[in-house]
Amino acid sequence: MAISKQRKDELVATLNELLDNSDGFIIVEAKGLSVKQVSDLRRKVRTAKGRYVVAKNTLFTKALEQRGWVVPEKLLNGPVAIVFGLRDFPAVAKAVLEFTADAAMEDKMTLKGGVIDRDILDPKGVDSVSKLPTMDELRAQLAGLLVQPATGLVSVLNSATGQLVNVLQSYIKDRGGDSEEAA
Repeated sequence: MAISKQRKDELVATLNELLDNSDGFIIVEAKGLSVKQVSDLRRKVRTAKGRYVVAKNTLFTKALEQRGWVVPEKLLNGPVAIVFGLRDFPAVAKAVLEFTADAAMEDKMTLKGGVIDRDILDPKGVDSVSKLPTMDELRAQLAGLLVQPATGLVSVLNSATGQLVNVLQSYIKDRGGDSEEAA
């Protein structure tokens, strides 16, 4: 059944909105997935702050061109779906790779590649991105880096005051008094 021009424009506008909010996307070839499998994939992707979309290749190409994204023509052949990373592309890539790694998906879903920061990635490139730390992990690492100098400073100050007390106690002992009289 043909899609009306108005409906095509609406779909392109939706894809444009996703591209505006996206930090990259993955293209997968999906054949013969059950409704439950697609729902499971959508849930995993949504949890990773992404979105799974099935769109006509011509409409997606038009949206990419309108937004100035690189058009991965060699990846847009056949029945494909697009997985957008909306805030955390490495986490979305990880979720997709975990899903495609399942033995039940071997013949049903194939990772074709992706695009991040105007660069076209092959499946190995998407795998490399999936191994990058997620935004939550980066935040935790940054917090650790910020707290580490403060912890070191507190340790140095505690050590210095402890040494000062030891020196004063030694001085008092050498002078012949005990520490209670000096206090």
